[in-house]
Amino acid sequence: MGLIDLRIIAAFFVSLIVTVLVGLWLVPLLRRIKAGQSIREDGPVWHNKKQGTPTMGGIMFMSGIAVACLTVGFQDVIRHNFHVLAFAVIFGLIGFLDDYNKLKKQQNLGLNAKQKFVLQLIAAFLFLLLLNALGYINSNLYIPFFNVVIGIPTVIYYVFAAFIIVGTVNAVNITDGVDGLATGVTIPVAVCLTMVAVLWNFTAMGIFSAALAGGLVAFLFFNFHPAKVFMGDVGSLFLGGAICAVVFVMDMPLILLPLGFVYFVETMSDIIQVTYFKLSKGQRVFKMAPIHHHFEMIGWSEYKLFGIFTAVSAIFAVIAYFGVRNRVL
Repeated sequence: MGLIDLRIIAAFFVSLIVTVLVGLWLVPLLRRIKAGQSIREDGPVWHNKKQGTPTMGGIMFMSGIAVACLTVGFQDVIRHNFHVLAFAVIFGLIGFLDDYNKLKKQQNLGLNAKQKFVLQLIAAFLFLLLLNALGYINSNLYIPFFNVVIGIPTVIYYVFAAFIIVGTVNAVNITDGVDGLATGVTIPVAVCLTMVAVLWNFTAMGIFSAALAGGLVAFLFFNFHPAKVFMGDVGSLFLGGAICAVVFVMDMPLILLPLGFVYFVETMSDIIQVTYFKLSKGQRVFKMAPIHHHFEMIGWSEYKLFGIFTAVSAIFAVIAYFGVRNRVL
């Protein structure tokens, strides 16, 4: 493992400080323009008191990450990770359109599922084509833990990769349903990606991932229960895009299975609930889906949810790190 580049540490703190400063300005602004979150009607009834809490707070950490990358890691941004930042921002913009539509309609319905899926799929394929042109990926798939690479047909690889990207982005979005939850769960993910980048001397990815971690730590000051601001889809889709961009640039997409364990469980609980409800004509597996709402329904507080889900994410981030640390580049 190489020595850590001081720019990686600097990126963490620059992103943290900028995110806090932007937040001190943005949260009052969002309140003034009445950019309040509409609470889903089929969610826990006690969430109704959150009605009107400012949303689109993800702009805070997006700003912090961008400033950190464009200052501390400017040369690396130009040469290596501008496309990573741009890809994450594109997903953030899709989320922004969703949030804007929700605010405009004054309900918890923004872009429809088809619109979001098509936009995300186009962004994913364009990003994969760019990475291939830049030499970051090919049709070989690295298998963590077993430390082997298998070749698969190019078309299958791209379809699989696009599915992984769109699925992960939406899984992060689903996880963002309780104060601080997506933020807390994603911090260990960002730390793990930073450590892997340092291990493999991917300095540009280390700078970006450290900036991601710093921005989220700062955002947690505003987003922890009771939340003063929600990240909105602009934030959660940006996070999903950022995570996917980093793992694909480092050519280890399958690491998302352990690294994104909480995201995966949240998504699967939603799929299981909907599927079983339809097949059984009204029966439910969980009291409410996604699964964080199930635990709320059986009495878990938002503090307990945050603590346990973040701890589980941290455990699986450690597992993910050891799954790739012996890779020979």
